Amino acid sequence: MKIEILTKEAFAPFGDVVEIEGAQHYTINQGFAERFNNLANIDVNRQGGEVNVSIFTVISRPKPIGIKLMERHPLGTQLFYPLQNEDWLVLVCDDPLQEASYRLFQASGKQGVNYRRNIWHHPLLVYSESLFLIVDRKGSGDNLQEIILPLMMTI
Repeated sequence: MKIEILTKEAFAPFGDVVEIEGAQHYTINQGFAERFNNLANIDVNRQGGEVNVSIFTVISRPKPIGIKLMERHPLGTQLFYPLQNEDWLVLVCDDPLQEASYRLFQASGKQGVNYRRNIWHHPLLVYSESLFLIVDRKGSGDNLQEIILPLMMTI
């Protein structure tokens, strides 16, 4: 599978690329900080959901990586932002049972993604142990759908 560079245009069908490059910003705190606003569209209100902020620790998977599971979240968006400057991979698809619908993106350590509701994606794929800031939904309702796949491909 070809790895694409993560850009806002290429990723738009799946959600937002979260990065400060090109983002609206202004100086705050007497000139000691720069604030970047509106980096992602957080959508978690369905069925009374609320914003949940967490940190994940993630380890790399053995190579080659067999794609065995895809997931999606019907009630809310899910944002992942790396807390270190290390590249990582983003795997999404329109239909988990159709290998041709998969897209694999290379994200820099200064880029996050915010998956729209109902976007099929693979759990985090990192090259080395990493920390990620996560913004997603908490509350009642079934907000996780997973599909176990026959081993169709490896990356």
